Amino acid sequence: MIYLDHAAATPVDRRVLEAMEPYFAEKFYNPSAAYLPAKEVSADYEAAKATIAHAIGAKASDLVITAGATEANNLAFTCLKPREYPSFSERSLAPVVTGIGRSVFATSANMLLERGHSSRLLYLVTEHDSVRRVAEQYGGEAIGVLPNGLIDLEELKRKITDETELISVSLANNELGTIQPLAEVARIIREVKLERMKRGLKRQLLLHSDASQALNLLDINVARLGVDLMTLNAAKVYGPKGVGALYVSHEAKLSPLTYGGGQENGLRSGTENVPGVIGFAEAVRMAKEHLNGNRKKYAAWRKILLSELQGYELINKQHALDSFVVLCYNDVDAERLVFLLEEKGVYVATGAACAASKGVKSHVLKAIGLTNEQIAGSLRLTVGETNTEEQIYEAAKIINGVIEGEYDRCSG
Repeated sequence: MIYLDHAAATPVDRRVLEAMEPYFAEKFYNPSAAYLPAKEVSADYEAAKATIAHAIGAKASDLVITAGATEANNLAFTCLKPREYPSFSERSLAPVVTGIGRSVFATSANMLLERGHSSRLLYLVTEHDSVRRVAEQYGGEAIGVLPNGLIDLEELKRKITDETELISVSLANNELGTIQPLAEVARIIREVKLERMKRGLKRQLLLHSDASQALNLLDINVARLGVDLMTLNAAKVYGPKGVGALYVSHEAKLSPLTYGGGQENGLRSGTENVPGVIGFAEAVRMAKEHLNGNRKKYAAWRKILLSELQGYELINKQHALDSFVVLCYNDVDAERLVFLLEEKGVYVATGAACAASKGVKSHVLKAIGLTNEQIAGSLRLTVGETNTEEQIYEAAKIINGVIEGEYDRCSG
């Protein structure tokens, strides 16, 4: 097998598994318990949080551990909730916590819109569904991108109004790998906030970023980027699935999505996922340790793919993570290519796994101006730690063969 879909999922690293293992059976104690072994587990948990936080220039107290990036993204948007909540009996079951077909009970979108949320949120049109769908629930307005996938900063400036309270822009796109100029977005926000202060307008204006794809490929510092809220995901950095984190600055005031024992400063009740967070911390530690080496390795593999593959149009030409190669083959059905390549042991994607599994065309590729024909012929290859240089050459050879076979079939 040659696995070229690391943007969808990464395997748990052996060292991560070893770090997690004692906390399943040996150190199984509830961190909230009063006896010494439980307190030791609690200390280990907090130390792991500190490791994750330190990787982005933050403190352990700045992090809220979640069950993944989808929950973290949804939690970030609660900074827009009204201060006075309706009673549970008044709430509908319409989901505000939204991702790939999963939800929890929360205030209905209609109720939120009635309370004046319609123009408080801006989000990048190419965001992951766990941002895009919840933004739509809050009545958010999309910001366009340029043909290269970068945010249209001039459109952003035009769309910020006195009502705007939150702007959500991913650090790196999950389909193109496009690295957004977050520091520039933050600069624009600071200018708007300063102008508001001069007029005596005391309304929050926060910046949220989903950094799920970037943690093991970019040197992230929340202060340098100027973000108030940032989403992290263990499953994209060779850690366990179902574990994520949300960085929360002192400027951001959030509301819980779940209620219970008050863990995570009351924002995420429930017994702590100690093995998951221990594994997350180990994965983050390794990612930071090997950051530069991995970037050079992936960049070299990307160069090999681009030189060895034939007959393609490169979609993500600039400003992309080193591990991403997005290609378009004219007059070829990419979904058919995925199955043909799987038969030969090469695993690739047509876009986000969640969209592809539902047969939905990529909203990201549409946003950058690709035609339906180009979208239909687009493949996403993402290299990672399961690969070797020999595999990259072999994958290019197999892909070329499959493409040639498809052209022969169609012409015959």
